[in-house]
Amino acid sequence: MPLITLGLSGSLNHDPSAALFIDGKLIAAAEEERFIRDKHAKGKMPLEATRFCLDYAGISADQIDIVAVPYAEIDLSTAARWHYAKRYWYAPDRALDALFNGNRRYRRYVGYIKSMCETVGIDWDKIQFESVEHHLAHASSAYHLSGFKEKTAIMGIDGKGEYATTFFGYGENGKIHKIKEFYDPDSLGGVYGAMTEYLGFEMLDGEFKVMGMAPYGDPDKYDFSRLIALEETSNGLEFKVNTKLVNVIGTRRYKENGQGYYFSPKLIDWLGPKREGDEIDDPYIDYAASMQKLFEEISLKLMDYYLGDIIKETGKIAFAGGAALNVKLNQKIIARDEVKELFVQPAASDAGTAIGAATYAIVARGIELEKMEHVFLGPEFTNEECISACEHYKTEDGRAVKFEQINEVPKTIAKILADGNPVSWFQGRMEFGPRALGGRSILGCPSVPGVADRINEQIKFRERWRPFCPSMLDTVAPIMLKTDHPAPFMTFTFEVNDGWAERVPEVVHEDGTARAHAVKESVNPRYYALLKEVEVLTGNGVVLNTSLNRRGEPVVCTPEDALNMFYGSDLQYFIMQDILVTKERCN
Repeated sequence: MPLITLGLSGSLNHDPSAALFIDGKLIAAAEEERFIRDKHAKGKMPLEATRFCLDYAGISADQIDIVAVPYAEIDLSTAARWHYAKRYWYAPDRALDALFNGNRRYRRYVGYIKSMCETVGIDWDKIQFESVEHHLAHASSAYHLSGFKEKTAIMGIDGKGEYATTFFGYGENGKIHKIKEFYDPDSLGGVYGAMTEYLGFEMLDGEFKVMGMAPYGDPDKYDFSRLIALEETSNGLEFKVNTKLVNVIGTRRYKENGQGYYFSPKLIDWLGPKREGDEIDDPYIDYAASMQKLFEEISLKLMDYYLGDIIKETGKIAFAGGAALNVKLNQKIIARDEVKELFVQPAASDAGTAIGAATYAIVARGIELEKMEHVFLGPEFTNEECISACEHYKTEDGRAVKFEQINEVPKTIAKILADGNPVSWFQGRMEFGPRALGGRSILGCPSVPGVADRINEQIKFRERWRPFCPSMLDTVAPIMLKTDHPAPFMTFTFEVNDGWAERVPEVVHEDGTARAHAVKESVNPRYYALLKEVEVLTGNGVVLNTSLNRRGEPVVCTPEDALNMFYGSDLQYFIMQDILVTKERCN
């Protein structure tokens, strides 16, 4: 009988998800936010995501063998809880709780998981329950799905798990070994998140906006080194966050209109008022640049210290945790001469820990996992279902949806794009993770001047300075980019070769880089065919690609979601499988 494993995340109160494996094959995975239409689904459990995974796989609840979660008990004999208590001495209620009731959140979480499993019909007494340390789940999600057979350096950076915030280790012969962990409040992700809040964005959501803002500023104009102290001690290279400024709790928090932030009034005294609004202006663009520089410098120094010898030995790195989505850091990593390949888990945030917990449990039982080649793991819909959605949908003014079924989808859509029109592209299975990779995308022709501004202002309703990414034929990638490093998941930025900023200006960022997505025909044949048709018409096998959602909303999941997004924006063209929906007649 095959081993059926269900991984469930949501332990840290955000980004709940579910992933289902049959033996070593990942069959389905999805984030709860997509089903309940609540971005990050904070405070929720992955109920609908679990139901989807079971339904898609044709698995009944009583067939589940293992339920694995990315949160575990942390013993008082370890350094983690003592470190937390010592560093948060100024908040004695928190410090004492860590020492005397330090697994309270774990016990509560297991209760939530048990209740949810019973709701979907999983008999708790008949399954094997596996709790995996949060950072081991991150590590497993990257290492065990990387396909690397050599000894592999593993890095994990996020806000925090149970107590750990940063992980360095290695994988060898399928087993993960710890080298070094850092504990809350000493968190690189936490500092970046606190500064994200100061710069006017939401923590756990806006960090990539800070990263996108940074190239507009001068990273050397302000010295942010006071935020994090880095020094070599008898215990190795250590970093310590300045909790007088950031990663603060309790009475040290800056408060505004009743809301507390993870920075202190002393940060305001130093840098001035918290940023408000959507514009990127002085001094905040320079603050963003300085934060990005500090984050990169300390991450790379720690990586070199703890993983340098392993990287020099084999050149392979696996990276996960929310900070692994910092594509600028990733660019710096792969630029190292000793790095042969960096695998970043495409769902690197906590959503991906559902995969990580499951893979850790599976490997522990001697089963080999398949390499992750794609993230098309969510729901898909037939032409008939798309037509039914169109027939039953009514616009706000009561009009029926205008649609037709077409035969040559790639050719037709390529012509619409080449004529300068953005297109909503809804094809096949929904992606798992934050990146649109040709399943749920808004597309544009990157050689058409102003198409990025149009999508930002009239369709996505987001900040005008936000960059867009190129999807390109895998044959174009080594010509356009100054590297031959794999780029299947839009997790890296690369410098573009001379002339390409002029050829596809709408997808080259302020600093001359592009967050590239190289498309293989074997992974997404329809999207590949579209790119080929665009190449015929424009000379560039490249499209502008951004996720199919509006600001503050999750990526669309169903045809109904996509129609809501389409009619709530200035998009004129929407292709859903073979069904073309228009607000005006195609030329």
